[in-house]
Amino acid sequence: MRAPELRRTWLFGPGADRAAHEAMLASGADVLIFDLEDFTPPPRRPEARALLAGLVARCRAAGIGAAVRINALDGKGGHGADGAADLEAAMAAGADVIAYPMAETAAEIRALDEAIGACERRLAGRQTDAVPPRRTEILPVCETALGVADVRLLAAASPRIRGALLGAEDLANDLQAERGADAVELDHARRRFVLECRAARIEPVDAPYTFSDAEGAVRETAYARRLGYRSKSLVLPAHAGAINAALTPAAAEVARAEALVQAFEAARSRGDERVLFEDLWVEVPTWRNARRLLERARQLAR
Repeated sequence: MRAPELRRTWLFGPGADRAAHEAMLASGADVLIFDLEDFTPPPRRPEARALLAGLVARCRAAGIGAAVRINALDGKGGHGADGAADLEAAMAAGADVIAYPMAETAAEIRALDEAIGACERRLAGRQTDAVPPRRTEILPVCETALGVADVRLLAAASPRIRGALLGAEDLANDLQAERGADAVELDHARRRFVLECRAARIEPVDAPYTFSDAEGAVRETAYARRLGYRSKSLVLPAHAGAINAALTPAAAEVARAEALVQAFEAARSRGDERVLFEDLWVEVPTWRNARRLLERARQLAR
């Protein structure tokens, strides 16, 4: 699986819907999230757990990241939720990432970390006091006001956390906000979340676009990218290609960045502290951003 900053698209899908699985696997998304929580009705969760091993194996063969969103371990999701059974099935299947819903407290994350470690030890046939490899990641899904506000505390609770995902529908509900396609109601949360995640040195994953039009998905992705997001979640497989493209530097962007870098480095070699490029005075931070874009383009092209 790619490094967190290169996982452009995280696609949610139902855990027990075989037709949906085929669409997910063919979507081109970088990571698939097989959801045992809201996307899977309680009566079908045993069926969904039984499908995980085959789905994870297919993801691995295709070079796709495999994540599983489990139910909360403390049963707070209600409706017959059994997060422990979900976790056992996900770990036995070899999931790369465990996505945790309604993440709000460091205590929850520590409990999940410990439960994952216990699963790893059992699966490896080790003694309970052995130190397991920390391969399995935790992805907090921050879909309440408290989860968004305290994401730095969540990130500090486990070394397994390399990113966090911003919710949309549940977050709007918790905010008592009116949901709309322009996502005005999520704007403050979206801006705060990227700031908090960057401060915590983890990768922020933007909220899913839950409306049907691809143009709106691309528009929202472009806005999120402007704010600093490099990854976005989604719920429709048909949107994956367009969102991947929106989060990948285009040829014109690469050409401009190359020209900017060359102009700045030539100016510095002459002893100038900055250079005027396309009406912009380029200084060190702008040069660094351009170099970052070029490196991202190179890594995504591999």
